[in-house]
Amino acid sequence: MTYIPIELRRQVIERAGNCCEYCLLSQDDYPFAFHVEHIIAEKHRGQTVGENLCLSCPTCNTYKGSDISSVDEQTEIVTPLFHPRKHQWNDHFYLEGVIIKPRSPEGRVTVFLLRLNDSERIPGRALLLGLGRYPC
Repeated sequence: MTYIPIELRRQVIERAGNCCEYCLLSQDDYPFAFHVEHIIAEKHRGQTVGENLCLSCPTCNTYKGSDISSVDEQTEIVTPLFHPRKHQWNDHFYLEGVIIKPRSPEGRVTVFLLRLNDSERIPGRALLLGLGRYPC
């Protein structure tokens, strides 16, 4: 794992507003520190630069791993995952209550691969929504 300088980490966290750039949870509402992660993994030649780093909750980052794409169930085409530096969240997803719905092939593969709507993730988001803390 590559060392990410403290100043670069700070910039990534600040740019993300302390929010997971995939599921929109706030780091303030999560029991463990969020990860500054490589969007394109180093093993796929991703660089340790701001344009390739994002803030991710441990759950999203664990499911994503080093993956950069998946097969879209509708088109059956290998499709890149949502890229927080190149894509706008609202172009690829929308919220229906606490359910993250895809708008695009990139959204579909990301919802699937990161398991954004798994049953164990929904109750926490529902609680936070009720408290006015979701999405961040």
